[in-house]
Order: sequence, then C-alpha cells, then structure tokens
Amino acid sequence: MTRFFDIVFSFFGLLFLSPLILLLLIIGVFDTGSPLFRQERVGIKQKPFQLLKFRSMHVNTQAVATHLVQLSSITKWGSFLRKSKLDELPQLFNVFMGDMSFVGPRPNLFNQLELIEERAKRGVYSIRPGITGLAQINKIDMSTPQLLAETDAKMIDHLNVWFYFKYIFLTVFGKGFGDRVRK
Repeated sequence: MTRFFDIVFSFFGLLFLSPLILLLLIIGVFDTGSPLFRQERVGIKQKPFQLLKFRSMHVNTQAVATHLVQLSSITKWGSFLRKSKLDELPQLFNVFMGDMSFVGPRPNLFNQLELIEERAKRGVYSIRPGITGLAQINKIDMSTPQLLAETDAKMIDHLNVWFYFKYIFLTVFGKGFGDRVRK
C-alpha cells in the first residue's frame, strides 16, 4: 500500500514543486556549477542505485559518509539547502522511479562496510531505502552503525500505513535531521 502512496505523492510533488526545483537548479549552477549530486547508494536487496540530491558541498568533496566530511566542504548555499531539507527534493525522482520510498532506512554508501554488515544481519535491505524514518526522527545517523541498523530493523518490524504517515509528518514539521558533519 505504501508504494501506491509513494507513486502518487512523488508524482504530485514533482508536478507542484517543479517551479521550485527549477529555481533551486538555477541557483545551484551559480553556487557550484553543478547543482545536482548523483551518488551510487545501496538499495533494496543491496542493489545499487543512483541517489539524487541538490549539491550542498563543493564539487571536489570526497565521496564518504557525511559524518566524515569537513564542515568547510559545505557551501553557503548548501548550508541553507541542508538546514531547510530542500537538498532532498530531487529524491522525489528516486521515489517515483521505485529506487526509494518516502519512509525507509536512509541509503548508505557501498564503502560503509560496518553499516552494511549490521544492516544485512538484521534484514534492513529487505525494503526500499527511504527519505526519512524512525532513525531520522530520533536523530540517529550513520556515525553509529549498530544503533542505526537496530533502529532501522525496529522500524521495519512495525512499519504500516500509520507509521508511514507519522514519520513523514514528524519529518516535515522539523523532528528529523540529516547526517552530522564534522566541525
């Protein structure tokens, strides 16, 4: 049932937010010259997919987990995008295409071996990764792999339509946050 909501909400989100997405793309060109960020991530059944986001860091920033990136890597425009969560808007394409859901475990990089191991043994890769979920609203990020995997597994065990909407609602109204960046 949640896939139906993913398709409908991402379609209308893309439709209604297209002027904002276009504006953010244009501003991003002036910020970094390359407003969209694509990165291979671990998807359902550990299959790779290309995650889309608005670029919030300099183009030459190393491809590692966000908690390993220096704060100086984030552009001024990128800082605004991250704080407002607007950097996540291109993921509506990922949701619409079926690579992601609105709710699920945040997709990790293939070089996050400890997290992959923890998630694999708990069956976390049995569902589509998501834009938000239980870990995000509880401020648990990828810097604590075991706790994140345990929280993701707990979310999967209890995920239904009610929790799907609850996690989205809590995220939209400010409960969630992105991965920490080193100071």
